[in-house]
Amino acid sequence: MTQQTETAPDRIGIAEVIRFILELFAFVSLGIWGFLAWPGPWLNVVLCVATPLFAILLWALFRSPRAVVRLDAFGKALIEILIMGSAALAWLMLGQPIVAVVFGVAAAVSGVISGRKELR
Repeated sequence: MTQQTETAPDRIGIAEVIRFILELFAFVSLGIWGFLAWPGPWLNVVLCVATPLFAILLWALFRSPRAVVRLDAFGKALIEILIMGSAALAWLMLGQPIVAVVFGVAAAVSGVISGRKELR
């Protein structure tokens, strides 16, 4: 008779929920930036779609829990800083420095908390 071991399901805490919301906000922010920062009827629509899709692709390939390409902690942090920093910079370029600073600080704190959990 084989013995089955039960594994405890991964619990999703408040830090993970906040982190997910920050990721979604970053992707939406890049889409808003792509639409508002560029003139023209077609370029802004293309960038509104392409910019967040590129960020989502980077996140899925390198940073997500089921990433296709496994990176060390430094590589993961670099990808995260690139995406979250781009979103904060997008808000700054749109003339919203308060949103940029609040988002940047929240993303940095979330990244540090997540990084400490990963390094355990």
